[in-house]
Amino acid sequence: MTVIVSIAFASALFQASPQTPAPPPGLAAVLACRTIQDATERLACFDGSVAAFDEAQKQGRIAVVDRQQIDETRRESFGFTLPSLTRAFGAAAGTDLDQIETTLASARQVGVGTWVFRLSDGSVWRQTDSGSFRFREEPGQPVRVRRAALGSFLMTIGSSRAVRVRRE
Repeated sequence: MTVIVSIAFASALFQASPQTPAPPPGLAAVLACRTIQDATERLACFDGSVAAFDEAQKQGRIAVVDRQQIDETRRESFGFTLPSLTRAFGAAAGTDLDQIETTLASARQVGVGTWVFRLSDGSVWRQTDSGSFRFREEPGQPVRVRRAALGSFLMTIGSSRAVRVRRE
């Protein structure tokens, strides 16, 4: 049942966007079985192609991911510029991720007016503007990082002013 659900999900992904590349050969073989008119031949085609698809997945030649895995990967990579990740998961996720909300794990000043922030999700962000910045330097403070103009990001810690940051 999982394979069929995964195949249906993958099929919907490949049909969702004209910019998405053709499905991998293992999935294409499964999808091609739908065109066979004779029920016995169609079933034999599905059995053979699903077995080959399953074997390819076990050998690591094909990876099947679900929406939750895509969303988690996109959240974990928020702030990085990874064109191949965007191509792989962009269409599947529907809308672009505009912000993340988490908490502060630690902060340290690395120069005059420059801070490095470690968030509870494991991400590390560096202040890129030079303005003064006041915030409660305590673990657990709520943090919001959002997309800003021209590919930049703004971080707010608690009720602080937004500070421009980049992901490290």
